[in-house]
Formats: sequence, structure tokens, C-alpha cells
Amino acid sequence: MTHGVQPLPDGSYALELEPHETELLRSLAAELEALVETEDAVVARLFPSAYRDDPEAEREYHRLVRHTLVSGRLEALHVLRTRAGAGLLSHSDAEACCSALNDLRLVLGERLGVTEELYERGIESAHPDAFQLSVYGWLTWLQASLVDALASRHQPS
Repeated sequence: MTHGVQPLPDGSYALELEPHETELLRSLAAELEALVETEDAVVARLFPSAYRDDPEAEREYHRLVRHTLVSGRLEALHVLRTRAGAGLLSHSDAEACCSALNDLRLVLGERLGVTEELYERGIESAHPDAFQLSVYGWLTWLQASLVDALASRHQPS
């Protein structure tokens, strides 16, 4: 198997990561788990406004669905954190990991101010956030590998 995620004939997915990559995923997932329930401005990116022009409707929406949204994100992050080193993912684990990777990318991208223009210009090793930007790029690659593996199940024969 090549590095990344590969669909297996039995419907599961092989996940091959280096030990330091597994530890990085676990660490990032744990950090985001601690932030998801807070009102941190960076985490707000995960909970976009449903009613921008109606503060009262937005408060009611928040009251009704915030707990469910937080619970779902925490569950996906938990799956990523606990299954990252397992080497084998069920279909539901793979979907949860894909969702958690997306959340990690959104928060890290928001924190770093990632834009398309930044990547079009290229990132120099002297950039003050070069390491974090490389982590963002790696998370993007890993999520794409997972999306490709999941999508392969839906390809017409």
C-alpha cells in the first residue's frame, strides 16, 4: 500500500501514516476537542451564522442546534484521535475522519490567514508560519486521499 488512505475490497479503508504523523493528528484533534465547546473566534468558523440579518433568530438557532453541532464535531475528532494509528478504518470511521480533518483545516487555516493567494505565491521556508502552513498542506493532502478513497466506492463500474 502507498502512504495515505486506500479502499479495501471488504469495504474498509487502510490508513498508513508514519508514527510522527499519527502523533500529530492525535495532538491536533485533542487541541481542537478542547476548543470546540468554547466561543473562540477561530472556532466560530466551524459554526457559521444561519441568520446574519436576524439576531433573534440566530440566538434561537444557536440554542436549538449548537449542542448537536458541537457533539457531532467532538465525536468526529474523537474518532480521528483514537483511530489514527489503527491502520484500518470502517466506512463510518473514514467519514468521521474526513469531517474532523476538514474542521482541523478550517481552524488552522483561519488561525494562519490562509488564502488562495498565499499558495499561488508559494510558501518560503523563511515564512514565519512555514511549519504550520506545511501542516495545513499535509492535512489537505490527507483529507484529499480520504475523499478519493471514499469517492472510489461511488464510481460506476
